[in-house]
Amino acid sequence: MGSPTPAFASIARLAADRQVHHAFQWLHLQEQRIMQWQRELVSIPAPPFGERARGEWLLARFRELELADPHIDEAGNVVATRAGMGPEAGRILLSAHIDTVFPAGTPIEPVQRGSRLEAPGACDNGAGVAAMLATAAALQQARIATECGVVFIGNVGEEGEGNLSGMRHIYRNAAVRDGIRAHLVLDGAGQEATVTHALGSLRFLVTISGPGGHAWTDAGRPNPIVILSSAIHRLAEVALPDSPRTTVNVGTIEGGTAVNAIPEQATARFDLRSTDPQQLIRLEVLLRRAVEDAVLNAGRGGRQESNGTRWKLEKIGHRPAGQLAQNSRLLEVLRAVDRHLTIRSEARVASTDANIPLSLGVPAVSIGGGGEGGGIHTFAEWYDGRGRELGLRRILLLLLAMAGS
Repeated sequence: MGSPTPAFASIARLAADRQVHHAFQWLHLQEQRIMQWQRELVSIPAPPFGERARGEWLLARFRELELADPHIDEAGNVVATRAGMGPEAGRILLSAHIDTVFPAGTPIEPVQRGSRLEAPGACDNGAGVAAMLATAAALQQARIATECGVVFIGNVGEEGEGNLSGMRHIYRNAAVRDGIRAHLVLDGAGQEATVTHALGSLRFLVTISGPGGHAWTDAGRPNPIVILSSAIHRLAEVALPDSPRTTVNVGTIEGGTAVNAIPEQATARFDLRSTDPQQLIRLEVLLRRAVEDAVLNAGRGGRQESNGTRWKLEKIGHRPAGQLAQNSRLLEVLRAVDRHLTIRSEARVASTDANIPLSLGVPAVSIGGGGEGGGIHTFAEWYDGRGRELGLRRILLLLLAMAGS
């Protein structure tokens, strides 16, 4: 394994500290309480753009933990702080998104069987929010002082068309952004994966409109569904590179009112992803061209003006790409923590709340909250708290090392 690095030696000293041991002991003994928090949180619906009730619940927990200045900001983020010993030392952000992918009205009845919790959103991101609360509680119980202030954030807008709105709001304040030493994003379960490379994406809503009509008497009029299908087919034939990895997905397609009616409108949502921003620009141009050509070639007239067909392409999401520098202190400390805890972790590419800080040059990672999970984004989603303690120790040591304990 080689000789110990200065960061590794520092983590070993930190882990041996009496107060840190007190925090570890609290985490070891309080799994039942942590799971209760997770179950209560998950039972409160938090669809995209409808996170307020869950936010109120989290605000109450921040107050119970006696964190400073607990509040809900203009975007709906739930925020609280722990003051640092050095006012000029900056701050560490610890965040976990509180929204889910499940729409309003989705039945959510959490079922707990021993250490296993089953419910939509149980893992993503019940596990991340529970880990954030557990970390805050352990710090408070052990009365650990840090050089940096620590800001705890339950943010909105991570899933679906939320477009990272909560995190964008946090980083819109330059004074806050410039004082951030590191940002730790808690998302899902586990401790083996570390997202250090933010996957960029563009999302579009394409709408094709026409005069519509009766399938028999108005046969020959342009059909928006057929036109949209033609555009999708053309885009699907575009050669995508394996490196940099680039993908195209059509997530939804809607339109029409009856089997014997030519629809007046059809819509589709496109998700374009790549580790290379230039590939996203290329795909946006190709998508626009595919839609425009499909409309112009529709009908007998072959022109948009003559057949009454219209099209609209709206950008409904943009997640910027970014990457944690290989010489970053955050990455060095994380590797030392994993080595100390004998965790065999691997760096991954993904789209998370960390996209925003990484795209702005702020050191950030997205890591799991320990335990195991599965069925993500399905009604069969689950989380198992066995092994959670290791993930929580990882978070705590990383936070304290970066905050200056």
